[in-house]
Amino acid sequence: MKEYHVNSIGTKEQIPNEKSSLKFFEKANCLTDFCSPWNNDSLSKIEFRALSDHENFYFNFRVFDTDIYLDQKDDSFDSIGNSDRVELFFRTNENLNPYYCLEIDTSGRIMDFKAYPNKDFDFDWKWPEKELKVETSRDQTSFIVSGSISLQSLKDLNLIENNTIEAGVFRAKFSLVQNLQYEPTWISWINPNTETPNFHIASSFGKFKLV
Repeated sequence: MKEYHVNSIGTKEQIPNEKSSLKFFEKANCLTDFCSPWNNDSLSKIEFRALSDHENFYFNFRVFDTDIYLDQKDDSFDSIGNSDRVELFFRTNENLNPYYCLEIDTSGRIMDFKAYPNKDFDFDWKWPEKELKVETSRDQTSFIVSGSISLQSLKDLNLIENNTIEAGVFRAKFSLVQNLQYEPTWISWINPNTETPNFHIASSFGKFKLV
């Protein structure tokens, strides 16, 4: 199973206030080995970084793509699900019983839900209030999605064991094909080795090691 080492940023007094900035993530390892096994087109570069302190897990996606599609008909999960976004999944065990999904579009809208095997989704479930924060931004070459998740919420959901979090890291890229129709390209840190795109499977997860 692939591993990503989440570096510690030390004591609270050493932590910069601007937690979404690239400067904040200077000490983080940069994960770039993403793939789309079901699509032969070239992919925009994705940089994922994560850090932790004694209270929070911090994450940062930087996607080098300015051709962004955002479905703005409303703020429903359907609208988020039809938009360019990044995703983090966390599982309690290899049986995916349960696992938790965070899907965040480029405007900062969050689709958070609890899931069980065979894509049994509980969309009424929400990440514990005030335990998740998200920010987004754009520049001339990329968009950024950053956030923090309290370690306490991860522990309460049984998602940390021996300083390890089992997680999936994904992106959905929507492109115009014809007649104003957009179709997604599914991008993953781990190749799940499935014939068709599927992130909701045990083989799509790796390990975050808190170091």
